[in-house]
Amino acid sequence: MHRFTAPVRTSALRHNRLALAILLAASAPAALAQQVGDDAEDEARRMDTVTVTAEQIARQALGSSIITVDDIERRPPANDLSELIRTMPGVNLTGNSASGQYGNNRQIDIRGMGPENTLILVDGRPISSRNSVRMGRSGERNTRGDTNWVPADAVERIEVLRGPAAARYGSGASGGVVNIVTKKPTGDFGGSVTAYANAPEHSEEGASRRVGFNLSGPLADALSFRLYGNVARTEADDISLNADTPGGQGDDVIVPPAGREGVRNRDIDGLLRWDANDDHVVELQAGFSRQGNIYAGDRAVSSNGTELLEQLAESGAETNIMYRRSASLTHRGSYAWGSSRLSLANEDTDNKRLNEGLAGGPEGSINTDAVFSTSNLRSWRLDGEANINLDAGVEQVVTVGFEYRDERLDDPFSVTQSADGGDGVPGLDDRSGRNDMTTEAVFVEDNIYATERLILTPGLRFDHSDKFGGNWSPSLNVSYDLTDTWMLKGGIARAYKAPNLYQSNPGYLYYTRGNGCPYNFPNLGGGCYIQGSADLDPETSINKEIGVAYDDDRGLTASLTYFDNDYRDKIVTGLEPQGVNGATQIFAWENAPEASVRGVEGSLNLPLDGNGGRTLKWTNNLTWMLDNENEETGQPLSIIPEYTLNTGLDWQATDDLDLLLTGTFYGDQEPPTLSIGGAPLEGDALEERDAYNVWNLGVGYTVSAAWRLGAGVNNIFDERLFREANNTSQGAATYNEPGRLYYVSLTARF
Repeated sequence: MHRFTAPVRTSALRHNRLALAILLAASAPAALAQQVGDDAEDEARRMDTVTVTAEQIARQALGSSIITVDDIERRPPANDLSELIRTMPGVNLTGNSASGQYGNNRQIDIRGMGPENTLILVDGRPISSRNSVRMGRSGERNTRGDTNWVPADAVERIEVLRGPAAARYGSGASGGVVNIVTKKPTGDFGGSVTAYANAPEHSEEGASRRVGFNLSGPLADALSFRLYGNVARTEADDISLNADTPGGQGDDVIVPPAGREGVRNRDIDGLLRWDANDDHVVELQAGFSRQGNIYAGDRAVSSNGTELLEQLAESGAETNIMYRRSASLTHRGSYAWGSSRLSLANEDTDNKRLNEGLAGGPEGSINTDAVFSTSNLRSWRLDGEANINLDAGVEQVVTVGFEYRDERLDDPFSVTQSADGGDGVPGLDDRSGRNDMTTEAVFVEDNIYATERLILTPGLRFDHSDKFGGNWSPSLNVSYDLTDTWMLKGGIARAYKAPNLYQSNPGYLYYTRGNGCPYNFPNLGGGCYIQGSADLDPETSINKEIGVAYDDDRGLTASLTYFDNDYRDKIVTGLEPQGVNGATQIFAWENAPEASVRGVEGSLNLPLDGNGGRTLKWTNNLTWMLDNENEETGQPLSIIPEYTLNTGLDWQATDDLDLLLTGTFYGDQEPPTLSIGGAPLEGDALEERDAYNVWNLGVGYTVSAAWRLGAGVNNIFDERLFREANNTSQGAATYNEPGRLYYVSLTARF
């Protein structure tokens, strides 16, 4: 995590109350943890309270949110943290295209830029395990994403950063950044154990169970530790769930459109912290996680399914298992001039899957031999920064830093597909499932307190890839206090994303049979192939936002933001053949000229009773998408609601009893009008998904300092929606909205 010591500037922060409130909210858990330590430990951990993350200063931009420990406790996710992250402004769950091919494996999408443009961090370190999953011709990966590697009980807070302020993080942050911050060691030995279970009202929908623990404390005068673990299981939806939909009927249908697959989680992670002295801290972290799916019959384009898929779904088989190993060594220092951080991190993912149709069957379907293959993705990352306090006439904090990343992918199965021996297909003479990329980056950012009311944050990042050359990412964020309560804020930045290690490998040949052949170049009898390309350009975007924010002494806050992203060079599968080999046609990944993403975000938080709403408060946020389409084809980038409104009524009824009523309103969702291959769609394939809403109620009771009980009902009014097919023939009905569900949780602290 990028950290720096904020200069002592009471007058400036007094006028910038929103920034101050966010800073205090973010640092509160660390401050509480320090109260349990002795004076020596308090001083040794001084950096954890007086330093703030660069994201927190960047939150002077409007596009920022924090999910706290209390939020997680009052609204516990069944398993994946995306259930909470999706409730932030500007955030939805979508696929990476409008195809709906893996509709129930939706991931975090910030401001409509797609999951692949959302960078997931854990304690400031990028998580890239999903990049070990092969990408199909629609741009989809059959993956749950990277938000489920940290169990809910281990999270201290989740920081969501949207828009221009996220550009400083380099490739993959065009939409925004989600930083999952884990709990740190405390001064006294202590911890917690949490058990959670839910029970869907409809038996064909999967239930969840999980147990997690978190321990921390001192080992010696200057040495402390933190250890967390988790065991969780979410059952897959029954194979019959979507049988009554149009795609689930017919004599030839063996497997209806799949519901949500299940997941088995095993997580363990440890951290040792050495407070060498008052100004220097060293942390050593290591972790291991296993995620195995429980198959629900999912496949990309096969409409009818096969008996093998039916057998796998009915037996609760694991068809893919991901093993993730991580380790890091971090030093943080505090000096008279500022602070520094230096980190070395390794991430190693084994993605073990039953071989899919890549090598001859329907795209994305499991092959009849039911044999596993494994891809390995390994990443080394060395990065650091110095944060320098300056007062050269104007108070400012200058952050300078660097990053070196080496990524290596080895997927032997990705090059097993042949095209009549490869004759006439360029680049297939010397094929390898191995591909790698090295990236070096340097960046500088200056937080300038120009006046009592004006804060300027210019930044510049330069990335150089050994595959795709250099990329400049300039940015400018501005915050101006119009009055003591009103603030005007804006920003502009250039962001980018490098092609992934499948798209850029010329040896990667993806076979789509006839389903992936473009409309203007129909199947010649041998199907169509999509070949990786080393000649791709990185995707780029110019991200802009402007808005106002209000914050008064009573706890009333509000904001309204307009964002506009010009998205260029999005990587898509070309619709013009690069060559013909007998009865087959060869297509390649290429850059689309331009896309447009525009929308409005708003928030309104009202204290209704108690000091600043401590007893009763009403919170709201709204995202309204104005534009989200490929300007060349007129097609949506993903299927996303026209608007998303999250509302919540939080009542602290007594010192021990709290209640939370939340609702989410989703606007109409429009499907594409063209198939993946460019053919005009008609009939049911053009049907929209109408607006709907889901309401939840949670109750928490603190039995004692050692025990807390929680219970609740999700989807109170049982608003169920069904997935109607496996591809664009379903219209916008691309995913299941599960029905009413009851849950209970119990936490023991010691």
